[in-house]
Amino acid sequence: MEKLAKRHRITLVATNAWRSLRMQQKYKWVPDGVELHECKVAYANKMGVLPRLFSFLAFAVCSFVKLMRLPKADVMWAVSVPLTVPWVVAQVARFRNVPWVFEVQDLWPSFPVEMGAVKYKWLQKVLFNMELKLYKSATHIITLSPDMTDYVLSKGIAPEKVTTILNGTDIDKADAVTEAEVTALRDNYKLQDKKVVLYAGTYGRANDIPAIMEAVKLLIEDDSIHFILTGSGYYEPQLQALAQQIPNLTLLPAQPRDHIFKLFKLADLSLVTFNDLPVLRSNSPAKFYDSLACGTPVIVTNPGWTKTFVEDHSCGWYTPAEKPVILAQTIKQVLNNSAALQQAGNNGATIARRLFDRRILAKEVETILEKAAKL
Repeated sequence: MEKLAKRHRITLVATNAWRSLRMQQKYKWVPDGVELHECKVAYANKMGVLPRLFSFLAFAVCSFVKLMRLPKADVMWAVSVPLTVPWVVAQVARFRNVPWVFEVQDLWPSFPVEMGAVKYKWLQKVLFNMELKLYKSATHIITLSPDMTDYVLSKGIAPEKVTTILNGTDIDKADAVTEAEVTALRDNYKLQDKKVVLYAGTYGRANDIPAIMEAVKLLIEDDSIHFILTGSGYYEPQLQALAQQIPNLTLLPAQPRDHIFKLFKLADLSLVTFNDLPVLRSNSPAKFYDSLACGTPVIVTNPGWTKTFVEDHSCGWYTPAEKPVILAQTIKQVLNNSAALQQAGNNGATIARRLFDRRILAKEVETILEKAAKL
């Protein structure tokens, strides 16, 4: 958005939840040139189903009012999490006769349905009908993975209406990390002569955290392997308890974005894990891109496009989700092969600079928005 704001007038309607989640003041959350309109709506990953539902509905009402009061836009841009966000934008776009672009970041309502959060069949039907209507009404659709694109096309949407743009990462931030910074981290956490396995992300119910915890327990006797987990979410209390019992596990709070790259540079291997649900095969996890950009190979548990990607580009390995024994075996096997580990890291760093640079991907988004605005 920072790049777009230098060439376009951008108005952002969002919740104010980011203020309580912000970890440092070094970077601006709202880039210069972006006009921010906030809705005071509480939200946190730890919320249960009903609090989340109330949060989603409150933001839908607030954002609709704000969008209708703003000057008419040339084009509107909405993301899919939750589905109420693009629904509101679609209604405003229809009332004001404005084209809109639908960015599918996760497949909704498939995700909450498969997670068991939407149990009533009638409500599932309503949500899937809403999803299809949104695909049809959007001027253009951006998906964040090839599998998401396949899903949208399976709904009968014309291929020319859909573009895949990977989530990507900040290559410049990865390249800015110095050897001295990595050495300082290693000394700080007393990791000399250790092989470091990193999980950096949400400790959510969809992230197969129990499998990671079991794998840590299975490798407790191998003191050459050290796990670092950083993040927050549902499983945080269980992880804190585990970290008190196991010496080769360091649990860190969620880190600012620039610090994350230092941890990836420190790590020998990273984990990108999700539950064994069909909908999760299509997701586009930020930690996947961040890890490869830092030259750190990954173990993925999705049998979708990330499995195909790491195998085709020899930049990581696949283990099936919810199989901690296999995960532990793979971690140990990979870390014992230094040559393969180094080669996979080099391969990942190379492909990341070709495909994952957000500065390049932002230009693709800009082109789509400009084309939509002219329709």
